[in-house]
Amino acid sequence: MVMLILKMLLVIIIAYLLGSIPTGYLIVKKLKGIDIRQTGSGSTGATNVKRIMGTKWFFTVMLLDALKGALAVWIAIDHFNFIACLGLSPVLAAIAVIIGHSKSIFLGFTGGKSVATGVGTILALCWPVGLIIAAIWGTITYLSKYVSLGSVIAISMAPVLMFLFDQNLYYIWFAALGAIYVILMHRENIKRLIAGTESKVRK
Repeated sequence: MVMLILKMLLVIIIAYLLGSIPTGYLIVKKLKGIDIRQTGSGSTGATNVKRIMGTKWFFTVMLLDALKGALAVWIAIDHFNFIACLGLSPVLAAIAVIIGHSKSIFLGFTGGKSVATGVGTILALCWPVGLIIAAIWGTITYLSKYVSLGSVIAISMAPVLMFLFDQNLYYIWFAALGAIYVILMHRENIKRLIAGTESKVRK
């Protein structure tokens, strides 16, 4: 039992530290010499990177953040999935990497809003669901021109899709809790969407 708890803690720590790697912050700091948290929305995520660095870096940071999420889950599955029948180990990793991205220990517990990292975890847990969510995000963002709207709607579909794809209960609960967390991270964006003052990703 003690070893089980220690292994769970190790999964959480590894995933949290991986999520805490501030990719957007590091890229902007290296190439522009500025702290991305002091500009735009203050987020270290891809959307704020786009405001400073352009579309190429928007997709670069998005991909890297998604890879962080997927890698944390893959590590848990390959090396720590000691209770594979329940799927608890990868879910613990998914939760920890998402929190790490938004509350990075390397940035004084600041960070991004965990959308790309969250999608990365879902891709690793159930790739068809991840691809559908990514497609929903892309479609809504393109049509509405609001990244936040696409993010909130797409991530809200995660628990429903996990259920429809007959995933285990841990995955469904993770998708639901993850969706709530991401929506809470977007609460100011939601207020601006309602008020009609949210920034568009393109004109």
